[in-house]
Amino acid sequence: MPASELRKKTVIFIIFAGIIVLLLAVLMPFCKDWLDNYFLGEFGITVTDSRDLVPRAGDEAPNRMVQTSIALAVNLLHILKILLWMALIISVVRFVGHVIVSTIRGSQSEVSSLIKTVLSIIIYIVAFFIIFQTQYPDVPLAPLFTGSTILGIVVGLALQDTLGNLFAGIALQADQPFQVGDVVTMMNQQAGVVESVSWRGVKIRTFQNKLLVISNAVMGKEMIEVAPKENLNARLVHFNTVYTDSPSRTIQLLRDAVRQVENVSSKIRPIVRIRNLSADGIDWEIKYWAEDYSKFMDTDALIRQRVWYVFSREKIHFAYPTRTVHIAEKKEEETLVEYVNTVSEKLQEVPLFVALEGEEIERLAKASTTRVYAPGEAIVRRGQEGNSMFVIVRGSVKVQIPENNYQKTINTLKSTDFFGEMSLLTGQPRTANVIAEEETEVIQIKKTAIRPLFEANPALMTSICGIIAERRELLVMKDTTEESLDESASGILSSLRKFFGFR
Repeated sequence: MPASELRKKTVIFIIFAGIIVLLLAVLMPFCKDWLDNYFLGEFGITVTDSRDLVPRAGDEAPNRMVQTSIALAVNLLHILKILLWMALIISVVRFVGHVIVSTIRGSQSEVSSLIKTVLSIIIYIVAFFIIFQTQYPDVPLAPLFTGSTILGIVVGLALQDTLGNLFAGIALQADQPFQVGDVVTMMNQQAGVVESVSWRGVKIRTFQNKLLVISNAVMGKEMIEVAPKENLNARLVHFNTVYTDSPSRTIQLLRDAVRQVENVSSKIRPIVRIRNLSADGIDWEIKYWAEDYSKFMDTDALIRQRVWYVFSREKIHFAYPTRTVHIAEKKEEETLVEYVNTVSEKLQEVPLFVALEGEEIERLAKASTTRVYAPGEAIVRRGQEGNSMFVIVRGSVKVQIPENNYQKTINTLKSTDFFGEMSLLTGQPRTANVIAEEETEVIQIKKTAIRPLFEANPALMTSICGIIAERRELLVMKDTTEESLDESASGILSSLRKFFGFR
């Protein structure tokens, strides 16, 4: 409540209360004295405090009509006192209620209106009975309550819904599951912003700008989803892409785009993740946190718009149900030749295969396969048995060994680097973890592909022993002596011959 309005109400209350007090303190005693003197002078009757009519000594009692008129005048005076006292109490209670509500800001002012109304009614009822007893002390109130039991039952049945709303409203106010300004969604999918909470029901402004009024009794039984206005509430936006588009690239592009959308909170980073792998493509979801949840429809639409523009710029395609029939003869020989040429070019850059002739490189390329790994995915794990090595075509990996309860990165490998050759050539378990740092494509070479090369070119085994020894030094413990390193290097050739079954 504004300060000017509160001052206005204060002035009105002081004037009104002053007039009531003046009437009770001055006018009512004057009227009582005047009536007492009038009755005594005209009829010779004195009215006692208990409203008994006593004739003056020596005078006869007046007739019944006069007595009835005098009793009526006395009762009117007492009823007027009751009305004035009630008017004073009502004005005091209403003024105090306005002052209390004015000190409560925000939604609490609306929420407290129901409690204020209930307490005011209780105060009015108690005050009325107290004032009534002061004016009519001889009238017992117990028979009045007893005699009104049947009437109360009838009234209670007639007001069953109203009383149900009243008590349900009191329960809602005690629990306060939602506040004015919160977004609520009910089981029937009705949703909107809470505008007010009263003794009868709750008013909700829907997102179609319609006013939805729900009784408190219904709200008390309804299952409601509440999005508090002071909270960062999350939203999910779904879309899809074809399988040929890179998931890693899609995540990076959309996460940066969603961050710039209005009403998306900068306190929590948006999440872009794969929801499902469906028959028509990859199903995605974007999880973001809205600063103002009541605007989530506009924010969802803006995010979908940004997704479209990002896909249009970056040549990423949405997935939709399609069926493609290719009536063409597949040229497998051309595909195989192209694959062998590409892999051969990569293998020629690997130091481990420098001693191989062109024909041997092609034979090795034909026996190899390519694999693609996601960022953070383990390509090999420490302690596993392995019979293959890997050459990096694109991307990068990190080589890790355990140290003091965490994984220590001892090397980072990029395109044309290789790893896993120790297990391939000696049959020993993997000595380190190799993790893809980004989307990484590798060429996998197995034992069955390298054995024919050793049979045709025995000198190849000797040439690669030095390279293997250098790579092993990175994984030797700190307390290893120089002699033990020499011994380890000297045993590589014999281990290689034994593993491949050569004498």
